[in-house]
Amino acid sequence: MKLTTLFLILGLASITACNKGKADFTLKGTITDTTFSTSLEGATVKLYETEAGTFSSTLIAESTIGADGSYSFTFPRNAVESYTLSIHKENYFDQENIINFSAMTIEEDNVRDFSTAAKSWARLRFITTTPLAELHYIKQLGKQGCPSCCGIDEQTLSGVQNLEIICPNDGNSTYSYNYWVIGTADSGNKSAITTAFDTVTITLTY
Repeated sequence: MKLTTLFLILGLASITACNKGKADFTLKGTITDTTFSTSLEGATVKLYETEAGTFSSTLIAESTIGADGSYSFTFPRNAVESYTLSIHKENYFDQENIINFSAMTIEEDNVRDFSTAAKSWARLRFITTTPLAELHYIKQLGKQGCPSCCGIDEQTLSGVQNLEIICPNDGNSTYSYNYWVIGTADSGNKSAITTAFDTVTITLTY
């Protein structure tokens, strides 16, 4: 065998060895609007990869959702820790979904379906003519987990005569809370369905 031919074979073998195990991932699925039971047409979907051992994320793909609600990204199988799929549409709750590298496969498409809801708001209005009244209330139904969501812990209002609190909620769904006024028989439940893209007032006079 000629020396030149030997070097060529060795070079090709080296390249093959370097690329061994290197392949593309395909991540695909559908994005659903749970409020209206349709696709989230017009939403922006961005895919980020996070390097192993760091908090550094890099945008690697982006697309806009069409009428069928589908998205599909094919990208290199780099040595990263995880991927983040970010979903954004105006007047809808943002979604950030983390997918670990270990959960991905090159053997087939990685199908991940996601959903989000239209924004709405509950305006909790508390009115009392008794400045010393002590009101306790606790949320029963309503959106949880978003940065501006109202908490689920028991709340206390003392000496409040007129107060309004704005609580985000999924559109066209129920927001409710139980309440009781200390030292009185005044207690019960207040609720309303919060219209998508709008604010609904729930008034309690005690």
